[in-house]
Amino acid sequence: MAAVIWILSAAPARAEVAVSSPSVILMESSTGQVIYELNSAERRSPASITKIMTLLLTFEALDAGKVSLTDQVMTSEYASSMGGSQVYLAAGEVQTLETMIKCIVVASGNDASVAVAEHIAGSEQAFVDLMNEKAAELGMVDTHFEDCCGLSDSDEHYSCARDVAIMSRELTTKHPDIFRYTTIWMEDITHETRQGTTTFTLSSTNKLLKQYQWATGLKTGSTSKAKFCLSATASKDGIDLIAVVMGAPNKDIRSQDAQALLTYGFGICKLYIDENKDPLQPIAIEGGVEEEAALRYQGEFRYLDVTGSDLGSVEKVMDFPETLQAPVEEGTEAGRVRYLINGTEIGSVPILFAESVEKAGFGDYFKRLVGDFLL
Repeated sequence: MAAVIWILSAAPARAEVAVSSPSVILMESSTGQVIYELNSAERRSPASITKIMTLLLTFEALDAGKVSLTDQVMTSEYASSMGGSQVYLAAGEVQTLETMIKCIVVASGNDASVAVAEHIAGSEQAFVDLMNEKAAELGMVDTHFEDCCGLSDSDEHYSCARDVAIMSRELTTKHPDIFRYTTIWMEDITHETRQGTTTFTLSSTNKLLKQYQWATGLKTGSTSKAKFCLSATASKDGIDLIAVVMGAPNKDIRSQDAQALLTYGFGICKLYIDENKDPLQPIAIEGGVEEEAALRYQGEFRYLDVTGSDLGSVEKVMDFPETLQAPVEEGTEAGRVRYLINGTEIGSVPILFAESVEKAGFGDYFKRLVGDFLL
């Protein structure tokens, strides 16, 4: 059963979004489709939105079983020396990895970021190498990292709005548990050091959580070089958006531009979803040990429309032959299901073999003949 999610807004769709920041992008999360962009490939200092990649690698390590949320993470002398935004971890202080994640996400702690990087990779530099490898893997061609927290003023530490949206999408779609932390407004942690026990309140740097009712995260950043940056995520009526703002002159304009982008997106987006759960009829196989093979869809189909098309008129067309020749291998493509609006294709999903069928030999034909004779 296909579904259409339509975000309604009283404001009319606009060809341009009124933003003051020099570089922005708006992306729909599930499809990765860009809805609006301005100088989105312009390389700029990313400040603390660098930490999105740090968090992505952390959650990948969690999924791979290399670390756990209950791991005891030791703060090194080097990690505790980080300036800028910090949670004042002391050298030798131990916190769980989950607490460190909160320190990174909520309070943008540079000290926590370095401590986590060292815990996962052994050193910050080894972790930064992993960050750059992941950026290359994701096709982030206008990104290079020099540190794991964004403190660097080096010209070799850069990203762009489009690349920030790419890594934000990877983090939020592959690791949705991140939203357990990005929606925290305030939370206390406990410092336990040789000087005693103290309570420290983490306060979110993302004021959009209070200013925009559909906000779900994600990460702010600011330095004198980068100015004010933000990767803002929001969810409304089943549609998830990512708005990236870089180089805003102040934090108020940073938030205003992100809200303008998100409101624009929710005002024009319609999302067509076909989960492709309806069963497929087996396909006939000629010359095989079996006479037919089961089929399955590769996955669901999603289409984002921003033009006002009637998604209720989407036509679903099965495109594969009536019979195929053995052998066929499980997981290979047998055909496709194509989706059309007014005769124009808007996308397709492969139909795969759900089982293998070997080519029949003389013995197989003989057994089949004997079987038919005995019936």
